[in-house]
Amino acid sequence: MIIGVPKEVKTGEKRVAMTPQGVDALVSHHHRVLVEKAAGEGSGVSDAEFERAGAILIKSAGEIWNESDLIVKVKEPQEQEFLYLRPGKILFTYLHLAASEALTRRLLESRIIGMAYETVQEQDGSLPLLRPMSEIAGRASILAGGMCLEARHGGRGVLLCGASGVPPAKVVILGAGVVGANACKVAVGLGARVSLFDVQAERLRYLHDITQGHIATFISNRMTIEEEISDADLVVGAVLIPGTQAPRLVTRQMLRGMRPGSAIVDVSVDQGGCFETAKPTTHEHPTYIEEGVVHYCVANIPGAYPRTSTFALTNATFPYILQIADLGLEKALAENEPLRRGLNLIDGKIVCSGVAQSFGMACIVNPFSSIP
Repeated sequence: MIIGVPKEVKTGEKRVAMTPQGVDALVSHHHRVLVEKAAGEGSGVSDAEFERAGAILIKSAGEIWNESDLIVKVKEPQEQEFLYLRPGKILFTYLHLAASEALTRRLLESRIIGMAYETVQEQDGSLPLLRPMSEIAGRASILAGGMCLEARHGGRGVLLCGASGVPPAKVVILGAGVVGANACKVAVGLGARVSLFDVQAERLRYLHDITQGHIATFISNRMTIEEEISDADLVVGAVLIPGTQAPRLVTRQMLRGMRPGSAIVDVSVDQGGCFETAKPTTHEHPTYIEEGVVHYCVANIPGAYPRTSTFALTNATFPYILQIADLGLEKALAENEPLRRGLNLIDGKIVCSGVAQSFGMACIVNPFSSIP
């Protein structure tokens, strides 16, 4: 199989979807790997490293898209890449279709085969290709929130860890999944006062135990959230429902009850966001102020740490990429149920129920779901 690795073109995105180690492994299985020149520079991976691993370096992104059977990326196709979309082409990347009806319709029109990292799901409900980026996003969210609280960004001028004789900041985290748990670890490690929300009591109990009771835990409901964020310095949105839009947990009215100069970080903005006032921002222009609250809504937070993120991501994605390359898509999907759940689009049709529900569109039965 021919695997193509184009350079990411989304604003501020410096990750790359393949490492030289991945290229070497694919080549050793007699596959061809086409890598766009300079694709790895943002992650500290040189063209020479890719070439030594056996990659064929290509100057043109269009040539990579045209020549490859399987395109692996980090982020969803951007408008300038739409002209490269072809029927039957396999695209494996973070699609986050539930956040964009326009992108969904454009990909349906192209009749590509859309495989989404974020909906590959194990039987226990875990998301193996989202986990590494969720870990980084969760940890980085507290660092970003600390920056937002600086006076130069319009924040209250509060240091998360406080100081001698000065209490630490209060951090509220909405969601106790991978993002929320990692945000919690960093916030507790810095000495902040942490309130953690989730709908699963057992998950809250576990995190309360491993932090030795240094956090306050709450079952998520509108009234309690409103009470807790009213005196919070930082609120982190870390809610995810696989394949569909994030629930809006904080309304504009609730935000008005927060203290001026407090901050929010909406990690779930790539799935529509869990704050009513959230809108995607970029690493170049990461913040804005609304209702007196500093908003950080960068849709690809791990992109701020491209080398760490690239290697963490490709460690997770590579076994799936290799299986598709070795077996072909149909057989790989037949043998790998979690990978089968990653199929979002095929031949102009939606096969992921969460995406379909987000836009009131029809969803067909996954054509490979009945294969034993």
